[in-house]
Amino acid sequence: MYMKKFNVIIFSTLVLMLSSCATFSVAHMTSTDMNKLELDMSKEQVTNILGSVYTIAEKRIEDNNEIEVLSYRDFYQNDEFYMFVFKNDKLEKWYRVLQPKETIKTN
Repeated sequence: MYMKKFNVIIFSTLVLMLSSCATFSVAHMTSTDMNKLELDMSKEQVTNILGSVYTIAEKRIEDNNEIEVLSYRDFYQNDEFYMFVFKNDKLEKWYRVLQPKETIKTN
């Protein structure tokens, strides 16, 4: 009986931990947060709104301007990414990228 209660407690704890992580990850791409974004915001302002769980997708110098692209993954849709382009630390544009789903060919 003790072992069964212990297993239930462990399972419940794991479910709560995993669900809270998922909620934290998903919270970055809510429409409320996206509506707060404005062009010419600094990288720091954007990451304060969307969070620090991003990937630097690209960095380059173009015509003496530093270009940096941050990628945020939408965890509701595993195939959806949001790209934020900064020029000299100012948000120049953002857009959504859909990763094509793999198709299985049948003969």
